[in-house]
Amino acid sequence: MPTKTHGVGVFLELRKRLQSGLLIVGKDVARSPADVVVTGGDSSIHIRTQRGELSLTLPAGVTLEQGSCVPTPAGEFSGEELHYRLRINVAQSSDKEASDSVMETLRAKETYCFCCQGCMTRLLEDRVFKRVLPLPNGNWNAIVDDWCCHPDPFANKKLLPRAEDCLLGDTFLLLARDSSCDQTLTEEVSPVGAEDSQDPKKPCRRLALISCKSCSSVLGEAVAPGTLKLYITQVVVEPAVGDRKPEASLNRSVFVERTIAARLLELSNSLSIFHFSVQTPDGKAFLLLWLLNSDSITASVPETCVGGERSISSPALHSPSPGAARALKLLYVACSDAGIQQRDLVTSWEVNAVGHPVVLPLKVCEELLQVIDDSNSTLPTSMRCMRSYE
Repeated sequence: MPTKTHGVGVFLELRKRLQSGLLIVGKDVARSPADVVVTGGDSSIHIRTQRGELSLTLPAGVTLEQGSCVPTPAGEFSGEELHYRLRINVAQSSDKEASDSVMETLRAKETYCFCCQGCMTRLLEDRVFKRVLPLPNGNWNAIVDDWCCHPDPFANKKLLPRAEDCLLGDTFLLLARDSSCDQTLTEEVSPVGAEDSQDPKKPCRRLALISCKSCSSVLGEAVAPGTLKLYITQVVVEPAVGDRKPEASLNRSVFVERTIAARLLELSNSLSIFHFSVQTPDGKAFLLLWLLNSDSITASVPETCVGGERSISSPALHSPSPGAARALKLLYVACSDAGIQQRDLVTSWEVNAVGHPVVLPLKVCEELLQVIDDSNSTLPTSMRCMRSYE
């Protein structure tokens, strides 16, 4: 079991489709089930313990079914956690929840500005696209023989955009260069990796990396002399409205989390896939993800913020808002993990071609793993791993 990195006081997970939930209270907050009283309000849930009362805000339309919270066995973790099951009511809403994915917002014949996510420098002249088209999904070339009755017509050919096109990949945009690129972007050929240089049978694949001239952040690649490949985790794409300047960029970790979560959800819904292999541009698997569900609403409150003088309801406490938010529930394995069971799992995924490829720059892969590890560390001990997965 991973070491306990945070003292979780109260953890709540609600499932909108199942209209049920799990409440976990740490033994440092309450010693026995009788010490916990749970009641509901208008889109809120109130948890009273001997240390004080904690109020969590729920999304609009989600309410606790009064009297439904009952203790449930915690198994091997009964010495440090109290578990409760509860029921919720979810009001039907016709409003579609806003997406954080640029893939869903880009439209033809509208004007967009492209900015570096790191420093918010405007990278390109405002663009109006005549066509916004999706590219075939990541492994289309591997199955081309299944739908062509003659030799591969796409052999050694790249799908490139015309001057006023925007082509959408799984994790990137393909655009034509313009004259403004010379002032805002730099191009540099990537160095050959140590492993590649030592393997004479392996062709050296060197990338023409595109970076922001202002902050030197790598934004993507030059896949052809007149074509830019920009990763969605590196740029902010907004509708251009008059002379309005783009807003300050989000915290980097928050941006990476929201952008990739939205994209995984899109791919899962459109392709009915739940296994993803996060890879670097050279095709090496970095992280394996298994999407369990996307209807979770979660909240995690540290033990130090429950009750007493540092009550979460205290306006003087500068901590994250005690509200429950939407979350994707994932199982994951880092491919560099040294454990025997994890290595067997990674090999099994590779041999059986499990996992839709999600290609991201190496630095972004590392950032994503850090985001997921940080999220996992806020969970109760009983929820941090399952078999060989975290």
